[in-house]
Amino acid sequence: MSAHIRLQTRVDDYLAERRRLGFDLRSHDTLLADFVKFVADHHHHGPLTVELMADWVRTGKGGLGTPETWYRRMEKLRRFIRYLRQFEPQTELPDASIYGPEPGRVAPHIYREDELVELLAAARKLGPRGSLRPVTFETLFGLMASTGVRISEALHLRDADVDLRRGILIVRQTKFAKSRQLPLHPSTSEVLAHYRRQRMRQVPTPADTSFFVGCRGQQRGQPLHARQVHRVFNGLRDGLGWVNRGAHAAPRLHDLRHTFAVRRLIRWYRAGTDVDQMMLALSTYLGHTKISYTYWYLSAVPELMTLAGGKFEHFFESGGADDE
Repeated sequence: MSAHIRLQTRVDDYLAERRRLGFDLRSHDTLLADFVKFVADHHHHGPLTVELMADWVRTGKGGLGTPETWYRRMEKLRRFIRYLRQFEPQTELPDASIYGPEPGRVAPHIYREDELVELLAAARKLGPRGSLRPVTFETLFGLMASTGVRISEALHLRDADVDLRRGILIVRQTKFAKSRQLPLHPSTSEVLAHYRRQRMRQVPTPADTSFFVGCRGQQRGQPLHARQVHRVFNGLRDGLGWVNRGAHAAPRLHDLRHTFAVRRLIRWYRAGTDVDQMMLALSTYLGHTKISYTYWYLSAVPELMTLAGGKFEHFFESGGADDE
């Protein structure tokens, strides 16, 4: 057995074992297959070295990556390398800080109410006129804004997962291999019911179909692809000419999820709700694996920092804190 085949076999075994443990790993197949090909193309023999791994990492993004993208690429490879070392202990393990500290999350663009209205209105005007396409994207963007689901979760919804009789959205096997049920606001259920009727009328599909489907050409009746959705969103965003208030290059589709979380927290603060008690519920609703991911919003969004600071000042001034 050649070294190339042996390495690919280790990759296949690693991915199979991780999936048995419940990990999704959708992007890992391609990434690790690319690493195996890189090793073969360089005719490398003997134990894998840190130098070889670092050379491969820098090929990502067409060689135009940043330390942040290098870090994330190497971190995925490091997980496989740790697995490989139990069979080939001479394999070198890159240090976790080879590309500096773990990149932090940056402030998102939090959509204003008028921006959400503009986005849905622009989606409604998509062509072809009278087709399913405009109602599909209006409903999809509206669902993300009103429930905070990830784009991957929305696109993986089956028709049976949208239980409008009970007003429940069933999000199955999400990013972290967990499922959850999300209660829907009656207005959201009404919009989803309208889309379902339109879809059944214009694009007849099997009972177990995806909830959101394409309506043109070979994609007719097939699940929507994330790349297509991002392309449509980016086109609408650029046409609307929003001023970017986040730390990314431009407002993103994923910022609809951040907006949902932040607006919920702001409502709680303004209503005098004990936010700390509600954080676990919000974390569960969003599908976060760590509650720290939910608390991150308090430091990432200036308005939330102001509200939290005001609450602390009120607590201190009212004698809630003892002098030491």
